[in-house]
Amino acid sequence: MMERLSVVIPNYNYGRFIEAAIDSALAVDWPDVEVIVVDDGSTDDSRERIAAYGDRITAVFQANAGAREASNVGFARSTGDAIVFLDSDDLLEPTLAREVAIVWSDRVSKVQFPMIRIDRDGIPTGSRFPEFARVPTPDDVRRWMRATGEYPTPPGTGNVYARTFLEKLFPLDGTCGAWTDSACLAAAPYLGDVITVERPQARYRQHGENDSFLLADPRRFSDHVARALQRHRFALALSGNEADGDAPLFRGRHLLQLRVAARRMRPQDRPLPGDSRARMLGDAVASPFVPGPDSAKRRLMVAGWSIATLVAPRALASRLVEMRFRQPSAA
Repeated sequence: MMERLSVVIPNYNYGRFIEAAIDSALAVDWPDVEVIVVDDGSTDDSRERIAAYGDRITAVFQANAGAREASNVGFARSTGDAIVFLDSDDLLEPTLAREVAIVWSDRVSKVQFPMIRIDRDGIPTGSRFPEFARVPTPDDVRRWMRATGEYPTPPGTGNVYARTFLEKLFPLDGTCGAWTDSACLAAAPYLGDVITVERPQARYRQHGENDSFLLADPRRFSDHVARALQRHRFALALSGNEADGDAPLFRGRHLLQLRVAARRMRPQDRPLPGDSRARMLGDAVASPFVPGPDSAKRRLMVAGWSIATLVAPRALASRLVEMRFRQPSAA
């Protein structure tokens, strides 16, 4: 049974968004919600805005140490049996806790849900992500993760984690990089049930500064591939499945597109050991037959785009990458 929900909000220089994030956490309809805000050495007006909430929240002000350390501090201060790490530019829906409680059990590692995309001003853009073709079962998620190193999942705010699961990971060190969600998302299918709620329970703000906006800097494609490798190896080591090796990463359709984009946008980078253009072409041809949630149409589109982008002249390849990863279609 889910009793207390802890909302942990790491913040760095998002003073223009932090109040909306805190207000959304305080508005969650549940008898027992604690809100913990960790300001990671902001240099804007975040501190004043956070302090204004007084004892309605637990506020922690620390010197800048990075998002991962801010999450470590927030988790250490939390007491809930369910925890959500709310990005300070995102919002929670009031119904979040009650929807999660319906599916909660002692087998859960995390409950995930789609997120409504909103613009800088909080206005919905008309889309959400991820879009689930069908609601996956925990067994689906485990099978896809073992086969391809990926499964359909939202980023940080779109997940509520069981404390019993997080206690196996925290405090996070540099093993899985600088980001909290890398470790949590990768390990969840191996250490418990990933339950999917169909209705959106959070809002994802897109404002051009998000790390997920890959076109802002071509290096982000390589960074995301490197992060996928890092979290994959972290999850295998934590779960005792090291024998799987890196092979699943060469089968994932989403990662295939990131690999292709990285190769064409930053050909000097080598974020995935053993990768090459020839290997990507082979993986693209095989990708329609790889397990996963995608429809037959989607599988063929991924294969076709990957092959076309790999063989096209540089200028056309850049245009294909831009078309694929332009917001809001990229997730």
